[in-house]
Amino acid sequence: MPDLAPHELRVLVAVAHARGFSAAATALGMTQSAVSHSVRGSERKIGAVLFDRGRQGATPTVAGIRAVAHARRILRLLETMGAEARGAEADTVAGPLRIAAFRSAALHLLPPALERLTARHPGIEPEVRMVRELGRGTAGEVADGHADLGIATIGTTSPVPPELVGGVLLEEGYALVHPAGHVAPRSLPLVDWAENCTSYTREWWAEQEWLPRATVQAEDDGAVLSMVSSGFGMAVMPALSLNGAPPTVEITDLGPDRPTRSVGYVTTPELARTVAVRALIRELRGLYGTSPDDHRLR
Repeated sequence: MPDLAPHELRVLVAVAHARGFSAAATALGMTQSAVSHSVRGSERKIGAVLFDRGRQGATPTVAGIRAVAHARRILRLLETMGAEARGAEADTVAGPLRIAAFRSAALHLLPPALERLTARHPGIEPEVRMVRELGRGTAGEVADGHADLGIATIGTTSPVPPELVGGVLLEEGYALVHPAGHVAPRSLPLVDWAENCTSYTREWWAEQEWLPRATVQAEDDGAVLSMVSSGFGMAVMPALSLNGAPPTVEITDLGPDRPTRSVGYVTTPELARTVAVRALIRELRGLYGTSPDDHRLR
């Protein structure tokens, strides 16, 4: 199969992002016919239809979704190749480092690591984007080429995807959170949010007769904590979400059988060997401990 050139990869990524040939052409400074010609050429080389064309624009097919993810990752490696070559003598690198993280990790876990990272490598420019840890979550952002590294919930019920590598950084326990001084906190309504629990934690919840069904759903853990602080209800929350909890809430340990959540990092096998990603992993491990569960990184 003839190789696709970098400019052909950029066209595929632009069409997928814009969901249309015309908008992609505008973004790339090309004509619509040139974009269409490039996509047809890429489809011939690959041997698969990559986009469904219609009145609503261009939608990636199943093959197109896979091809565009590879295209993003290849283009990112080309950028990294240049950056690392320029900093080879000093074993450093300059440029963006794209990180996807769920909210509590972005607020409380990443900042100390990024502070240490940029002190050692001032040329690195972290770009942190908060991603809801639902569905494919942060790991999906890495697999699709949108992020170089993701902070993800991983473990037996949420394993590292087979196309990625990663490791556990910390195991955080869950605790009961309720308004401070409330005489019967377990009588309060249960407040929850969609990202809160893995299937393992849900099984634990189902076994607790004292826990009612969640009748209040919030957007994120910050909103949950605010509701609890205002006396609106109680919640069961992981440790990261409770960093900086106000004095108006009380945190009660759930004992040795409490549920836990594994938090770690994921990246691609090729990016795991790059200077910037290696450096960030080193800082994360230094702060939160090297896990024996590092997956395919030894």
